[in-house]
Amino acid sequence: MSDAKPARAPKGATGVLILADGTVIRGRGFGAEGHAVGEVCFNTAMTGYQEVMTDPSYAGQIVTFTFPHIGNVGTNAEDVEADTPAAVGCVVRQDVTAPSNFRSAEGFDAWMKRKGRVGLSGVDTRALTRRIRELGAPNAVIAHSPSGTFDIEALLAEAKVWPGLEGMDLAKDVTRGGREDWSGGPWTLGQGYGESTGEGRPHVVAIDYGAKNNILRNLTAAGASVTVVPASATFEEVMALRPDGVFLSNGPGDPAATGEYAVPVIKKLLSADIPIFGICLGHQLLGLAVGAKTAKMHQGHRGANHPVKRLSDGLVEITSMNHGFAVDADTLPANARATHVSLFDGSNCGLELTDKKAFSVQYHPEASPGPQDSFYLFETFVDQLRAAP
Repeated sequence: MSDAKPARAPKGATGVLILADGTVIRGRGFGAEGHAVGEVCFNTAMTGYQEVMTDPSYAGQIVTFTFPHIGNVGTNAEDVEADTPAAVGCVVRQDVTAPSNFRSAEGFDAWMKRKGRVGLSGVDTRALTRRIRELGAPNAVIAHSPSGTFDIEALLAEAKVWPGLEGMDLAKDVTRGGREDWSGGPWTLGQGYGESTGEGRPHVVAIDYGAKNNILRNLTAAGASVTVVPASATFEEVMALRPDGVFLSNGPGDPAATGEYAVPVIKKLLSADIPIFGICLGHQLLGLAVGAKTAKMHQGHRGANHPVKRLSDGLVEITSMNHGFAVDADTLPANARATHVSLFDGSNCGLELTDKKAFSVQYHPEASPGPQDSFYLFETFVDQLRAAP
């Protein structure tokens, strides 16, 4: 899988992944030419590679797909979670083939090239995944050159000096630039994305730390009227919109770094008794706001098959996850009750406050891609707003 610093590239090798420890992994480059630096993670989902690449939570990361056939159904304009891919690159086992799907509008290779993202195929992704599981997610540089010629020393130096995701606030890089009124609903075959509008809907202000579009679609499908504001929105700006409830979105990077400006806002919202629902980074920020701590995980959770136990009744939900940090359940204060736990490693996957109308989950209940076991959480939140006096 690796060699020290090869003087000559193997035949047909036009791409390379260089880990910060000096490991060099050769393969066939695709997508954009050039190079990018990031943290190498792995995702175990069997579908949804376009949604994964455009999920803002993957900012600063190089995604290793454990499913071998990535790109074979092509790409289209509908299966995206944001207009610009957040992942800086991807690593796959098999070469990207010509698309074979009636919804395909463009091949994955061409899409990656047009979006400026570097891909690497022909890699033993099983071995790379085992390495990440054993040693943790490494920093690395991914590069693609049709000539197969690379300055290994220079690329390695770049991988070594990249600081990594710990301490990095990436929400500011992927958030919307301004306020947006959201009305799009869920997708249906042959009709595309619907519109969810109407009078009498509870008004949710969604703070965008890197929100996936499908999360916003599910809020509207559950019956909410949604206004999206940037991650930098102040308490006064949020309250000026007269919210019935506030949603804290998913997002990338270190929650403690984003929390420098996000946590004070959330604390004020809690003091004002505004109902709150958080997902992923939003879950971690809510935890920080009530005094808990977050920590970098060894390998993180990324995939569409993660079992989570609901502590209230023992029900197991199969969930979609994408996170490299977690709330430390042992640091939750007395008024914060753990509601969900990962059956993979026992890490915290949900909390609720006993003295406020606020709850959150670590996973992505809208599941794009993924299972649909947890859609009820959107309805729970909106029903709570409807019932409020």
